[in-house]
Amino acid sequence: MVENKKKISAVIIYGGYYNEKLLEVAKKSVSWCDELVLVVGEKGSFSDWRNEGLKKAKCDWILYLDSDEEITPALHAELWSAVNSQQPKVSAYAIPRRNFILNKEFKYSGQYPDYQKRFFKRISLKKWVGDVHEEPIYKGEIGHLKNPMIHHKNMTLSEMIDKTNKWSEIEAKLMFDANHPPMNGFRFFSAGFREFWKRFIAEKAFLDGKMGIIYGIYQIYSKLISYSKLWEMQLKEK
Repeated sequence: MVENKKKISAVIIYGGYYNEKLLEVAKKSVSWCDELVLVVGEKGSFSDWRNEGLKKAKCDWILYLDSDEEITPALHAELWSAVNSQQPKVSAYAIPRRNFILNKEFKYSGQYPDYQKRFFKRISLKKWVGDVHEEPIYKGEIGHLKNPMIHHKNMTLSEMIDKTNKWSEIEAKLMFDANHPPMNGFRFFSAGFREFWKRFIAEKAFLDGKMGIIYGIYQIYSKLISYSKLWEMQLKEK
């Protein structure tokens, strides 16, 4: 029975603004795994870093975790249950995530259940793609777990703005390479309004209190920065 026991590799990605204390919490939360793979995220994208973890992992299943995330005991038990389940067609699992932003748990603002595809049968996971929002390519069906992981987005507003400055450059370049129509006053207004509708109407950011309102405004700002950089690229091309 022991010989047939499935093994799990935990892949933790860290770098940039990572917090050493949170990294230790992340490592401790997966200490029950059979293998721990650490990937330093410096040059490249999240897809590159997750693919590096895929190459290094040796166990039957791979659990991906960022340095500011944590696996709870309840999720730990459910992961083992999933590994030993009688569902051979299921080769990937999406995990709900509780998000703590600016030291507050967000229950609206699009932050819950915030499913993340993070648990895979290794032979079924082919690769990760995407420069800004990474997405896995795998064979088989996906299941959804009930117990959430915890995400401590332990960043100040200044650090969040710095991150926006970096990733908006990539997003703008992707839109530019896709021949996005020239930016004008209407398109700026439309982009801002769509983001406002998404954050404050559809996702009800205001129900998370003043922090939710601040976060909703920040997301609108981030979207407009991406379009502003696109506009700048289009001007340079002319």
